[in-house]
Amino acid sequence: MKYEPFHPLIATMIENIEKVIIGKREVTTLSIVALLAGGHVLLEDVPGVGKTMLVRALAKSVNAQFKRIQFTPDLLPSDITGVSVYNPKQMHFEYKPGPIMGNVILADEINRTSPKTQAALLEAMEEGGVTVDGITYPLPQPFFVMATQNPIEYEGTYPLPEAQLDRFLLKVNMGYPSMTEEIEILNRTEKTTPIDQIQPVVTIEQLRSLQQQVKKVYVDEHVKRYIVDLVQRSRSHPAIYLGVSPRGSVALMKAAQAHALVYGRDFVIPDDVQRVASFALPHRIILKPEAKFDGLSAEDVIARIITQTPVPIRR
Repeated sequence: MKYEPFHPLIATMIENIEKVIIGKREVTTLSIVALLAGGHVLLEDVPGVGKTMLVRALAKSVNAQFKRIQFTPDLLPSDITGVSVYNPKQMHFEYKPGPIMGNVILADEINRTSPKTQAALLEAMEEGGVTVDGITYPLPQPFFVMATQNPIEYEGTYPLPEAQLDRFLLKVNMGYPSMTEEIEILNRTEKTTPIDQIQPVVTIEQLRSLQQQVKKVYVDEHVKRYIVDLVQRSRSHPAIYLGVSPRGSVALMKAAQAHALVYGRDFVIPDDVQRVASFALPHRIILKPEAKFDGLSAEDVIARIITQTPVPIRR
């Protein structure tokens, strides 16, 4: 599929990140799409393929306040949101912010902690604030969560509940590098650590401006109908037990808007919808047991739905 050139500012971001992340142009682009759309990303893959490094490189590229939360089985919700501590001099409780108070949050190995602690992220990701002792504290803007998780077949993991999976705009797999790419990784890390050489190329103000531009990207009525058609077909597909929710429709549209801007357009085309649908929809469906028994994955089913759904044609 051929696309127009990148938006100049976004091209600079991608070029900067690729000083550290080699051969992952698609993953890098999708991460920026989610950032510009005001959503969050779930990175799933085996340890050691560069998930954490990608988040750090993205945060440094936009000169954002970066916070890392290492999820462990004994992590408590208050370790994320912060706590109220009594100040004897002032004779009142003071809020001590947790690591959630940042611009780019790395939720590392999110499926290593209990569902109760995982749920502490829900309000922050959806509402843009955290509530401690009945008081809601707004989060810094922009606020972007990139969570990493290892496949659930690894020991000591807790599958994310559907309600929390639905909060992630995109779910992306990193994948192993090719031989050529892995040799380049060795060359770059032989004498230096590339992440230490990364410098900011975009300011927070420029990032906020890009996020506002995404909201102004035009979505034609026919494209909206195409989005809804894709979603509704997931609700009636014979292999799917639970289809995509209306939140998924909104997420797909916002991701398509951001994808259009990334490629230098102020309007959405069906290609944008198709490109992001493969990452915005699979984690929002639940397959029937017989479909899993037949070896189907959520990605396979969504790919079939995309193929079978008629694409709107400009007349």
